Amino acid sequence: MSVVESKKPRHVSSNAFTQSTLGLAFFYPYTLSHPDSPMTATALSPEAILDILRPVEDPELRKSLVELNMIRNVSIQGGAVRFTLVLTTPACPLREFIVDDCKRAVKTLPGVESVEVEVTAETPQQKALPDRAGIAGVKNILAVSSGKGGVGKSTVAVNIAVALAQSGARVGLIDADIYGPNGPTMMGLTNAQVNVRPGAAPGQDILEPAENHGVKMVSMGFLIDPDQPVIWRGPMLNGIIRQFLYQADWGELDYLIVDMPPGTGDAQLTLAQSVPMAGVVIVTTPQTVSLIDARRGLKMFQQLNVPVLGIVENMSYFVPPDLPDRQYDIFGSGGGKKTAEELEVPLLGCVPLEMPVRDGGDTGVPIVVSAPESASARALTAIAQAVAARVSVMALS
Repeated sequence: MSVVESKKPRHVSSNAFTQSTLGLAFFYPYTLSHPDSPMTATALSPEAILDILRPVEDPELRKSLVELNMIRNVSIQGGAVRFTLVLTTPACPLREFIVDDCKRAVKTLPGVESVEVEVTAETPQQKALPDRAGIAGVKNILAVSSGKGGVGKSTVAVNIAVALAQSGARVGLIDADIYGPNGPTMMGLTNAQVNVRPGAAPGQDILEPAENHGVKMVSMGFLIDPDQPVIWRGPMLNGIIRQFLYQADWGELDYLIVDMPPGTGDAQLTLAQSVPMAGVVIVTTPQTVSLIDARRGLKMFQQLNVPVLGIVENMSYFVPPDLPDRQYDIFGSGGGKKTAEELEVPLLGCVPLEMPVRDGGDTGVPIVVSAPESASARALTAIAQAVAARVSVMALS
């Protein structure tokens, strides 16, 4: 085996979807104030504020904030203007850019001395499908899947869920890897006790999810002994996944993340054919054998008419803790980007391999919590934001 050479570190890849829209934030065609312009004679009013904000667009939806009803509660006191900006996700990656453009537009009005913007979010509901039953109170159901095991799919799923919760979203997580339920360990819920209460009808008992890091979770790991294997055929597997979907007390959720088992089997079919899915994230490494299986998994979801939100390249390169300025392409490089381009789906981001990522999975403190400034945590947070943005665009398009 040849020695892998050290290189200068690449920048952590933020998601390609966000990169493609960042530049739009600075080109909104609002009118600047001029002494000879009729605007100088316009008295401050809520209508004037809405008119000056009308050309400002959501850079992802490419539509006017005013027309999307994202500008609300306009009030004016003297020269102080206040209004509420209602984003389509708490995890909006362009939040600050949109706020700055709104302020800059309003300040062009004569008489404006200050602008205060309160930012909230209303996550849109995924589109309903006539042959699939949604989950009461759950707005968006997302799968995180991979073509093969060992690529860090569960690590990505857990960190996406926690990062979304950190942004203020209401998040649930289903550990659907029934044969290898590692979710409780990775979420710090190994010793959690979950309650099951009688439902409205016999055989319809309700499972109360455990919760940590702001995320509700159900897992087969809560229902079996630590060393107990699950030796089930397909119908039993399908049944427990449907119970996790419909017989858990999820409450109100913006996002329900489903950590799928690897492969293209019964679990994937059950999910895709049971509930209307907002989309799926495909996790791979840069290695060729991983990419081959990732392509198969992606094509399966496309055949099932599930939107593919994008590809995550995990373990993109190794960063040694004693030499943080170096990186080693242990599994090759560029595979995720090339595959995304060939299949015409977004590359949501590239996550480096760092020892704290493994530590977080073993100790139950995901890296977005334990080391939020690390390269891996920044990449995973950007991926979560990209996923949320893609879901909102699909729901409102």
